[in-house]
Amino acid sequence: MTGETCPDLFELSDGSFAVIGTDRTDELDGLLPADAARADYERIVVITRETLLRAKRDIPDA
Repeated sequence: MTGETCPDLFELSDGSFAVIGTDRTDELDGLLPADAARADYERIVVITRETLLRAKRDIPDA
């Protein structure tokens, strides 16, 4: 409503979560840990720690 944009995490109607953040795939792709991988259609999106901690209270435990 204010016209401002910011990172966000929200639940979709199917129970999945969507993330609005900064696409840093090109920068971080080669730095993924050995046990992490992404498909060609997936992107590495970064959100702030503050965003995730604020969203935590809205994420159900089960």
